[in-house]
Amino acid sequence: MALSSSHHILLLSFLLSCYVPLGLARRHWPVGGSTRFYDFKVQTTRVTKLCKTKDIVTVNGMFPGPVIYAQEDDRIIVKVTNESPHNATIHWHGVRQRLSCWADGPSYITQCPIQAGQSFTYEFTLFQQKGTLFWHAHISWLRATVNGAIVIYPKTSVPYPFPYPYEEHVLIFGEYWHKDMLQLEKEVVASGGSPPPAEAYLINSHPGPRYNCSATDVYKIDVVPGKTYLLRLISASLNMEHFFAIAGHKLTIVEADAEYTKPFTVDRLMITPGQTINVLVKADQPIDRYDMAMGPYMSAQNVTFQNISAIAHFQYTGATLDDLSRPAQIPVYNDNLVVSTNLHMLRSLNATNLPSEIDANLFFTVGLNVEECHSSNPNKSCQGPSGGVFAASMNNVSFVKPNISLLQAYDNNINGLYTDDFPGVPLKTYDFVNGAPNNIPNDTQSLIGTKVKVLEYGSRVQLILQNTGTVTTENHPIHLHGYSFYVVGYGTGNYNPMSAKLNLVDPPYMNTIGVPVGGWAAIRFVADNPGVWFMHCHFDVHLTWGLSMAFIVKNGEGPLETLPHPPADLPSC
Repeated sequence: MALSSSHHILLLSFLLSCYVPLGLARRHWPVGGSTRFYDFKVQTTRVTKLCKTKDIVTVNGMFPGPVIYAQEDDRIIVKVTNESPHNATIHWHGVRQRLSCWADGPSYITQCPIQAGQSFTYEFTLFQQKGTLFWHAHISWLRATVNGAIVIYPKTSVPYPFPYPYEEHVLIFGEYWHKDMLQLEKEVVASGGSPPPAEAYLINSHPGPRYNCSATDVYKIDVVPGKTYLLRLISASLNMEHFFAIAGHKLTIVEADAEYTKPFTVDRLMITPGQTINVLVKADQPIDRYDMAMGPYMSAQNVTFQNISAIAHFQYTGATLDDLSRPAQIPVYNDNLVVSTNLHMLRSLNATNLPSEIDANLFFTVGLNVEECHSSNPNKSCQGPSGGVFAASMNNVSFVKPNISLLQAYDNNINGLYTDDFPGVPLKTYDFVNGAPNNIPNDTQSLIGTKVKVLEYGSRVQLILQNTGTVTTENHPIHLHGYSFYVVGYGTGNYNPMSAKLNLVDPPYMNTIGVPVGGWAAIRFVADNPGVWFMHCHFDVHLTWGLSMAFIVKNGEGPLETLPHPPADLPSC
């Protein structure tokens, strides 16, 4: 009997659902439960902050931008139209982009930018994901103002694994400069030196009363005594890590990077750019107005930074408004103990599919470099240490983006745009933390190039991220696109495989890890999503200087392990 077209589709769906690659769990095509449509318009918007007015780039005129609300397994379709005069892309940070690498968003990695007057429609499925993520521009330094939350609820009738909150609130942390962000980036690159500190820190775009002209520019959460609140904390900051605390209140961490954790309670926490943390806060204090403070964590030496905290208010119903708010106590700017304690207490609620055996054992150093000055005007363009030019690298390779996207070059077999010889271990071995060859600038030259590391489909990867002291040690927030990974270990000093203690029971499952200052972190993941995946420091200045690389994950067998064709409206360069 001949089959109708609908029967052909049903038969194909059945065959695909029965296809089980050898040695891997049953896989399914990521089909959404519901489809959610969003329309993003990238445009310039005039704002007034800190006594001054300027134009910033926003989405839909909102700062922060619109929240994407969804449930686990929903299909998301976002049409992004660029009405600004600048190139634009959007990255869906933490979305694992199962079989949708073309929608990941980093400029010149998975796509060419959306040029002025053009549009591109991103489509992806939140396959087996729930919690708090965020989206942001992934070109130049536009992330400072082009960002917003992604809130993914569990499936209908599936409860949270913690007490249901009375209300939920999103808090997006950021930094603010008076200068245009593209111009600021150009000036920093041209100088060869460090970026200027931010004029202010922001909580949901509000600096709070400690800054000039900002007595009423304060974000506020109204709370009912005795109720419990879920705060979805997101760091969209450009170049700074931050402590967060609420005066007189405890924070119970229940999720990090959109993965549930075993609950643990702290007085204050550190959140690094690219991370999301969900906390429960009970309004169990006397009726009053309490400060929510976001202040700097600076682990590097000899770096200037903004040391005034952003303040929001956690305000009880019935509080007298003319009273002063109760101040929050945040750690001193270089309190590494708080940071390491928070990381030590992070544990997955359910650690599933944790690789116990390893196929690819990698070791990447991360840190800063100083290039030798070759400028005819060194006083203006060589303002790094000892008259050099700042750079940054992984395994002493400073990454250079190509002029078309890596994913297009890979998919179309275009030669000459990248090489696949990114080293799996450092090219030079030395005491990375304490004995780096720091006879600046001559002994710290990094290689410059567009190098990628190729991974076989399904390979189980362990990657050691080693902080280096070539210029200064500092906490580096390293983000891997397309995957979450288990943080199975971390420590101070140089990684020693003989003495390192790894947690193979309940390590946290994250997409961004702060590699400890003067230390290391060990992560594990299974390379089961084909495509080109960016890995980089989430300090934008370090990304600009080259602290990044890319993995190519090869196709496996069959349609569920193969990179699909590019979308028809993929932007061209």
